[in-house]
Amino acid sequence: MTAQRAEQPEWRMPPLDGYTIDDLLTLPDLPPHTELIDGSLVLVSPQRYFHFATIDLLVSGLRQTVLPDLKVAREMTVVLDRRNGPEPDISVIKAAAKKGLDQTYFEGKDVVLAVEVISPESEARDRLTKTHKYAAAGIRYYWLVEMTEPHGHPVVEVFELSADTGTYRSTGTYRDRVKVDKPYPIDIDLTAIDEL
Repeated sequence: MTAQRAEQPEWRMPPLDGYTIDDLLTLPDLPPHTELIDGSLVLVSPQRYFHFATIDLLVSGLRQTVLPDLKVAREMTVVLDRRNGPEPDISVIKAAAKKGLDQTYFEGKDVVLAVEVISPESEARDRLTKTHKYAAAGIRYYWLVEMTEPHGHPVVEVFELSADTGTYRSTGTYRDRVKVDKPYPIDIDLTAIDEL
């Protein structure tokens, strides 16, 4: 008796030149939250409680004061170019970019703020790769969020795109409360994660 080999998903063998955004958006049976970085599919590891609780906390805080011409979205693909479709944990987008409830992605040009909550498996992508790609796409604001010890509270480092260099510059690191006026007035108590 021979064991039958399980049929492999179509996406398991990458094309010679790598995947494109069209592949990311149409391949069947991709795992949830798959990203496209430099033509390669990146599968996301299971989330820790800190990760999803921080996303919930920030989404709620961002929505409290969001301007009418903006929307806050979580975990949606952002098309940067033909070979890059990352999925920021949170995106603040131009309201006009929301086309309908069946929409599966936004264009990079419509993202005002991208937020990444760092996980151990995504740290290099979030700190290096995505930082460069978001800047190259012209996303004006970028937040990197990580957990601090010993309390497990989020720390938010805020970046703004420099018009002179086309790269991000840090404008502050926030430990207990993130209070900024760009891209709009935002005030979030980061210690409130204890209540989630």
